[in-house]
Amino acid sequence: MIRSARSMDGLPWIAAMAFFMQALDAAILNTALPAIATSLERSPLAMQSAVISYTLTVAMLIPVSGWLADSFGTRKVFILAVTIFTLGSLACALSLSLTMLVVSRIVQGVGGAMMMPVARLALLRAYPRSELLPVLNFVTMPGLVGPILGPLLGGILVTYASWHWIFLINIPVGILGVFYARKYMPDVTLPKRRFDFLGFLLFGAGLVLLSVGIELFGERIVSAWLAAGALLAGLLLLLLYIIAHARLHPAPLIGLPMFKTRTFSVGVIGNIASRLGTGCVPFLMPLMLQVGFGFSAVVAGCMMVPTAIGSILAKSTVTRVLRLLGYRRTLVGITIIIGILIASFALQSPAESIILLLLPLFILGISMSTQFTAMNTITLADLNDDNASGGNSVLAVTQQLSISFGVAVSAAVLRFYQEMEADTVAQFHATFLTMGTVTVISAFTFALLRPGDGRHLITNRDKKKKAA
Repeated sequence: MIRSARSMDGLPWIAAMAFFMQALDAAILNTALPAIATSLERSPLAMQSAVISYTLTVAMLIPVSGWLADSFGTRKVFILAVTIFTLGSLACALSLSLTMLVVSRIVQGVGGAMMMPVARLALLRAYPRSELLPVLNFVTMPGLVGPILGPLLGGILVTYASWHWIFLINIPVGILGVFYARKYMPDVTLPKRRFDFLGFLLFGAGLVLLSVGIELFGERIVSAWLAAGALLAGLLLLLLYIIAHARLHPAPLIGLPMFKTRTFSVGVIGNIASRLGTGCVPFLMPLMLQVGFGFSAVVAGCMMVPTAIGSILAKSTVTRVLRLLGYRRTLVGITIIIGILIASFALQSPAESIILLLLPLFILGISMSTQFTAMNTITLADLNDDNASGGNSVLAVTQQLSISFGVAVSAAVLRFYQEMEADTVAQFHATFLTMGTVTVISAFTFALLRPGDGRHLITNRDKKKKAA
């Protein structure tokens, strides 16, 4: 465990910056796609390639981030990642054609795949587990705020400036990130191990096909059979990696022993299951407000601000809630509350005052912040230094896929109700009710935790405070 003055002061801020850049970029682009399509003289449907190219690049390269950081140092790899992401952002802003934009997004994806995983790995290396909860609590906030403020900021920039600024805003943040990483980030390395190229091909290709299948289901560009085929092929490659490769390879890209750690396995499964609901809200809510209620894009974006405020305010209460209830009861209870809140959006209508929507959105922000912090912390809590990089990569992959999966599933559910119900508002109501029910059911995944799981993350910190 490496701790020094150099690694402590600014490291959480650096990780938070990386998380915010990545989360904001993913959310802000969707708002600007129509304007970009007009500027590049292409159809809006064709612009999805700019989104998919980034997603696939990130999915393919995230597993490599742990090996690179272990082999060459967390500071070097993080600075390289932020530099590539920033240069890719500049190239996106300068793009004169869709082809150039797609290539630039791939460059962005190369940096994005390493940026957040390496920053979080540096935190795991620098802090003891007893101090990990407040640190990850702080770092999680920008990741919650980015997807919520993204549509609002994107709408403002496109309306009052130009679409180029959704990429240009990354440049000053990236420059600051490189500067502070040189000053504060520890350069931790582990003994070099041979790169598992075959494992990379199996695991990476499996993730790419899963991502493609999810995107195809969500966008409904091709037949459901083709989308299902991509999903099935991805699952088969991942099973092949697990059964035929990782079990036999002396140093696989992603080791399997970490999954014997129960808190890690439950955390990964819980991330996938619970994010189906939380991932749908930033997608469905602005859509319902615009298409169903008739509000403008800017107003619809503003309506998500209470969720961001709630997420920030919850930062100071998460530790106390976990200390009082423990991880198991907190995660089960808060996920049920989130499901009920999502289902409650089915009660909203254009005839009612929009102010009535602000309170549940605010409470949702508090609940999501609590859930994400507790969920991510318990997932990484019991990993040791040997499997921390692999476990961190798996968590990053899980989060990347589950967010896409939440949007794709909610889009598929919405289209299902569109074929059964003529009224647009009723379609959204039924979708929110369905996704809320799914979220409530997912809460029981966390019942697999034991009452004492994660207790060492807060009791050790309490003992230190008393001793002081």
